[in-house]
Amino acid sequence: MAILNVTPDSFSDGGRRATPQHAIAAGLAMAADGADIIDIGGESTRPGAAPVSPEVEQDRVLPVIRALAAAGLRVSVDTRNASTMRAALRGGARIVNDVSALAHDPLSAGVVADAGCPVVLMHMRGTSETMYAEAVYADVVAEVRTELLSRVKAAIEAGVRPEQIAIDPGIGFAKRAPHSLAVLQGLPDLAVLRYPVVVGVSRKSFIGAASQQPAADQRLGGSLAAGLFAVLRGASILRVHDVRETVQALRVWQRLFERGTVPLPRRPPFD
Repeated sequence: MAILNVTPDSFSDGGRRATPQHAIAAGLAMAADGADIIDIGGESTRPGAAPVSPEVEQDRVLPVIRALAAAGLRVSVDTRNASTMRAALRGGARIVNDVSALAHDPLSAGVVADAGCPVVLMHMRGTSETMYAEAVYADVVAEVRTELLSRVKAAIEAGVRPEQIAIDPGIGFAKRAPHSLAVLQGLPDLAVLRYPVVVGVSRKSFIGAASQQPAADQRLGGSLAAGLFAVLRGASILRVHDVRETVQALRVWQRLFERGTVPLPRRPPFD
């Protein structure tokens, strides 16, 4: 899953693809580099980011979604807002990726259920402005699992089909570096559930802390290491900035393990 931020302020690549023309070209390049899904977002969720209105969000993402979907790409929309989900799905998006796990907007679960589309439910506490204040855990792996399953239950009760749900532990969201490391180490506790696991480690601050690299765009090596570790622990989808390098790493990794010494995760039903 390739990250395509059509925003001026995302933590690593804000402003680089803020025009539809640049974003469309980037999405096509990501697909050519091997991305299976292009995840398009118009609102930054980095720590401290201010929210934007659904109208602004849609102005940013809809031209890109329409163009990439028309080109035959599998597109997901990264949004918390029901109206943006609805417009994006009408424009050709096939997956909804919600950092709030359908909790932010009371209408969002109904939109996903009515569309019958796949959805990624991510673990997060609070908002971008408050989440670090809520990064307090006695057992981060157990609490993330419990809170994610609560959101899964709410989605199913709203009519979302269980086979259309994937879960994301929300690395870096309401989690400080030690929490993110612990969640990655504890991924098997999520991978044994019936839901495919999406993991986004790309360029995250915990990599900077572990590698002593403050610049987000200089964390490729750490991102690849953490991504391969996540796959080894059961992740089914990696959400990444650096598509070509990640695809190459995964291809070599899979060849090394092709004799079955490590089981590969199941592919999610996102076709």
